[in-house]
Amino acid sequence: MSKKYDHLAIEPKWQQYWDKNKTFKVELDPHKPKYYILDMFPYPSGEGLHVGHPLGYTATDILARYKRMRGFNVLHPMGWDAFGLPAEQYAVETGTHPTDTTKKNVKRFKSQIKSLGFSYDWDREINTTDPKYYKWTQWIFLQLYKRGLAYQGEVPVNWCPELGTVLANEEVIDGKSERGGHPVIRKPMRQWVFRITEYAESLLAGLDDVDWPESVKNLQRNWIGRSDGSNVEFEIPSINETIRVFTTRPDTLFGATYMVLAPEHPLVEKLTNDKAQETITNYVKSAAGKSDLDRGELNKEKTGVFLGTYAINPLNNEEIPIWISDYVLMSYGTGAIMAVPGHDQRDYEFAKKFDLPIVQVVAGSDISSAAFTDTETGTMMNSATPDGSFSINDLPVKEAIKKTIEYLEKIEKGERAVEYKLRDWLFSRQRYWGEPFPIIHVDGEHKAIPEDELPLLLPDVKQYQPTGTGESPLSAIQDWVNTKDPETGVPARRETNTMPQWAGSCWYYLRFLDPNNEDRPWDTEVEKYWMPVDLYVGGVEHAVLHLLYSRFWHHVLHDLGLVSTREPYKKLFNQGMIQGEDGQKMSKSRGNVINPDNVIEEYGADSMRLYEMFMGPLDKSKPWSIKGLQGCARFAEKIWRIYND
Repeated sequence: MSKKYDHLAIEPKWQQYWDKNKTFKVELDPHKPKYYILDMFPYPSGEGLHVGHPLGYTATDILARYKRMRGFNVLHPMGWDAFGLPAEQYAVETGTHPTDTTKKNVKRFKSQIKSLGFSYDWDREINTTDPKYYKWTQWIFLQLYKRGLAYQGEVPVNWCPELGTVLANEEVIDGKSERGGHPVIRKPMRQWVFRITEYAESLLAGLDDVDWPESVKNLQRNWIGRSDGSNVEFEIPSINETIRVFTTRPDTLFGATYMVLAPEHPLVEKLTNDKAQETITNYVKSAAGKSDLDRGELNKEKTGVFLGTYAINPLNNEEIPIWISDYVLMSYGTGAIMAVPGHDQRDYEFAKKFDLPIVQVVAGSDISSAAFTDTETGTMMNSATPDGSFSINDLPVKEAIKKTIEYLEKIEKGERAVEYKLRDWLFSRQRYWGEPFPIIHVDGEHKAIPEDELPLLLPDVKQYQPTGTGESPLSAIQDWVNTKDPETGVPARRETNTMPQWAGSCWYYLRFLDPNNEDRPWDTEVEKYWMPVDLYVGGVEHAVLHLLYSRFWHHVLHDLGLVSTREPYKKLFNQGMIQGEDGQKMSKSRGNVINPDNVIEEYGADSMRLYEMFMGPLDKSKPWSIKGLQGCARFAEKIWRIYND
């Protein structure tokens, strides 16, 4: 009878052998087909791994080993997405420098991952906080900057007082910060912004070329939010100006009984009647403190104020009152809507509350209790000009839309247009622990620092506390902030905001290709050989944020001729979640977190990996079960005996 399987002796023995002999090191080999398999690299938190992390890692490791045995040249790397708020918040609380915290956390994560026996090429390990890495993050920023895709603007932002920083729209959930659940308000601030909207159509089109779950594609499509419609010009006689409105339903213009502007619309002040001045001012101030989500999807209670002025409906020449309401967003369309309460539920609720006219212009349903919004079965009614020169009566909706746009273009009151829900990407953070912008300000104008001065290093500081004023902790380091323009020698000030955590993760898959190249972010021939990523595995929580931002950078790099593929990730797979034994999401507060160190100590890495693959479909959530783990340990023991007896 053979000895019992001694995982505490056997597993470390082979892990050390793989390390010493660089068993999984890979080089470019044009004689072999390549396979690039990538895990979404982790943020090295202080808690270390829990048993949910290795679920995807185990699956990709199995596939990597299988592909190697099939003769593929397999690139399977690992690294650390280590900038971000948690390390900085820990520094604020304890005074420990984020560099020290990050090094300690990375050491622990790496030790845990190695103890699981994954076949990573550790010679390619990267860390987004390493100056050798973020030198190239800054370099890529400069390429976007030089292309006119990065700009500074005074924009309404999502300001989180508790975190002391601005958050992107995607980082605000139900009016609160995604990290920590802190209240978020809107306020105007000068920020760095990326023109991701210029790539809206490119990002939509690219989704047709990738093998991704349809649900993820739809999340991105909905976030980009393409709308086809028309711009319509409404004359405002009182100020001798026009207001442009974007609508997807120009066919309902004859049912437009009022207009609503966003409280931030630049014409609000001009249009405000003297009697309404105080009320309007207070309303605008109140709206400014709400997030877009609070004002949009979460806005159940309709509020608004009549400005005391009127617009002219371009088709029937009737006067319609102009209101402001916080359910209209300056960030979508033109910040003004034509309200058609008979055929839009939000407009209907607003009209009912403020006793505004409701006119039915699409036949097919009673509108006494709700708006009729069906565009498939309805036909037009009450839709002809007073002189009879234009009519869409009895036409189906889609045909009426086309005919109305053509008529608006003919009378020069509008034109066909496309709008997107996607907003430009707020790229500034008022924090310390992030990549410094390679930008200086000279006489009020911003300019790039020379590329040969990269990396621009983060200075050492003793104070990490956010200023609360909208400036980052870097603004207090005068020796660092005050510098000279390398080109002219005149006094200059460094940009004191830092980049968001997304910056380093936007392009890390490219640095894995050539991680030790000091002259370029990656070699052209190496990139052509390995790209695109053949399989990308990670959580569905990254469906919009990371994946959209990363695709945007890659599309730009492709347009610049710096990469050979349009899309970075050929196939995407989202693994499910491992829940606690109670069926709930693992969390310290619930006390249901399973530490893999304990599992490996008692049962071994092979048993744990085997169990995680036997738990159920990889893309589904499932609860941890100690009995299931024990069964897998017995199975592994049985296999050992069969081979050794």
